[in-house]
Amino acid sequence: MRMQMPSEDEPPVSQWIVQVVSLVSVIAPALAENGASASAVERMSTPGHEANELARRIGKWNVVNTIWPTPGAQPIVMTGLVAERTMIGPFMQEVMRPAPGSKIPDFQRIAYLSYDRVEGRWKYVSMDTRFPAGIMPAWSFGGEEDGKISLLFEPLGFVGFGPEVEGRFTASDFIISRDGDNHEVAEQHFLQANGSGKQWLAVRYDYTRQQP
Repeated sequence: MRMQMPSEDEPPVSQWIVQVVSLVSVIAPALAENGASASAVERMSTPGHEANELARRIGKWNVVNTIWPTPGAQPIVMTGLVAERTMIGPFMQEVMRPAPGSKIPDFQRIAYLSYDRVEGRWKYVSMDTRFPAGIMPAWSFGGEEDGKISLLFEPLGFVGFGPEVEGRFTASDFIISRDGDNHEVAEQHFLQANGSGKQWLAVRYDYTRQQP
């Protein structure tokens, strides 16, 4: 089969795509006004139960961050953190940083959480300027169960906390648990490729909503 290439007088493919998208954006509302069924894009773009629940969590939160560098290690506890949550469409954006007046070195941890109605699962991504971990995406297998969202991060080469770069292959989960509108906990367990098969609670974020 020969593929016919567009002539010099024909618009490039990118222009065709823009024209098609524009046409759909015009036709879809017209069909809805005439009683036609909403398109799949419209139905899946409408906020569902999960997005409405996320919207209940917007606002400012006080955060206590606890880190266990290795199994059985003494915890490193960081207080004086704040997280501000806003909704960008169906995505909940969270920006964590030291509270004003805190003695903690300045940093930003930015995360997005949303429910993919097409795939039927949660999606998450975080970026933290405190660690050279890059962009960390995570996914769930299914929806929320018993007030918990259980996600698995893409594995990474963990830098380690010592003087030398470990780069050790590390798998981790991220479990978000809510016990009401004003308190939730997110915990991350590590499983390193060191032959031990031992996993441990490595990171915890304890959120308490700031009262207006």
